[in-house]
Amino acid sequence: MLQAHLRAVLTEAPATSLCVAFSGGPDSTALLHALAQLPEARERGLRALHVDHGMHAKSSTWADHCRHFCEELELPCEVLRVHLETGRGEGIEAAARRARYDAFTAQLREGEWLLLAHHRDDQAETVLLKLLRGAGPEGLGGMRELRPFARGQLWRPLLSMSRAQLRAYVDQHQLHCIADPSNDDTRLARNHLRHEILPRLTAHWPQAVDSIVHSASLSRAAANALQVQWMAEMENLHDQNTGSLHAAGWLALAPALREPLLDHWLHSRGLAAPTAAQRREIEKQCHARAGQLPCVRWTGVELHVWKGRLWSLAPQPEIDATWTSSWTGEPLLLPDGSVLSLRQADVRFDEPLQVGLRRGGERIKPAGDAHTRELRDLFQHTLMPPWQRGACPLIHIDGELIGVADRWLTSRGAAFFEQAGSLPAWRSADAAQPPATSPEPHAD
Repeated sequence: MLQAHLRAVLTEAPATSLCVAFSGGPDSTALLHALAQLPEARERGLRALHVDHGMHAKSSTWADHCRHFCEELELPCEVLRVHLETGRGEGIEAAARRARYDAFTAQLREGEWLLLAHHRDDQAETVLLKLLRGAGPEGLGGMRELRPFARGQLWRPLLSMSRAQLRAYVDQHQLHCIADPSNDDTRLARNHLRHEILPRLTAHWPQAVDSIVHSASLSRAAANALQVQWMAEMENLHDQNTGSLHAAGWLALAPALREPLLDHWLHSRGLAAPTAAQRREIEKQCHARAGQLPCVRWTGVELHVWKGRLWSLAPQPEIDATWTSSWTGEPLLLPDGSVLSLRQADVRFDEPLQVGLRRGGERIKPAGDAHTRELRDLFQHTLMPPWQRGACPLIHIDGELIGVADRWLTSRGAAFFEQAGSLPAWRSADAAQPPATSPEPHAD
């Protein structure tokens, strides 16, 4: 049954190369083994990627198992070892998921499809988790079968099959699988649903999973219909230059449009969506009085309301205003994660300049300006966001301020960079957030 299903869906799919996210567990083992039996899958360059998170004492043994399993199938398998970043305030599951999908993103080839072994039961769990978190149609639509990912697509070809069907395939072919003990830890939300809640639901409502999945398909259809509307609004509200959203325009939208638009905007900047309570706080802060600088924070995100617009960025580190560095023109990483460089990447200075940060009271006379200006006034006049000002690089020669990032140069500064053959360029840390690549939260 599994092979017949995969043969059918492959017939309908474009002739793209295929890569399986192979954990070594029963579900991905069934998927990879069944695909390996199909010539039409092998013809597409079928291969496997295994992520070693290093979280378990047996993780290297599991990686060896995956390699040997693929060797027996005569399929290439690459093991990706990742390091978990746990300093972002997210749980260990979220950190592992982020690391895993970052690794997949780096390894996926142009036009390649990454196949995941999620099935109907996973979908039901996802929808219930989203429901308990107060999600709307987009979240209640569950995991998408196909969605853009990295340089290709992320494909879940088994969403119409059950866990029992996949385990039956494993038993039939006597396939050895990895048993990850973390999947039995009912302190984790998904495991608690899987082992404690869903069995009780199905005991009383045997059709529970079918009903949940059916509701998910209806919610997905509703979410797709709403997307047409809020994407049109996104064009009007989003400023491509600053990456910000028009606050009043966003607030005026109906909730069914307002919520998914906000989530899409945040995800496009590599940031997580807020909870229902945080969303209400954002709406409240949109009414803040002029002169106030509201900021709503949640794990991995700072959302500012400033000058009538919403601005989102990753949490800003504390910056030592006494920081200085010499600079000869190479890309210079600043304390907040921003970068000072030159527009011509191959230009270097004969003598180093000094780069520091604002301490307060600095003044500069921009080239062509008759007056010396306070940086504070220049920042306000040019609408530089307050959270960028403390990290804005100040460029000095022999203790004299000759430039402020790529915003202002004195006459001496302009002459120096003209002679050097390139002007400075400053890319602030929040100017270009990478798009999110992680799919909907789930368990592998």
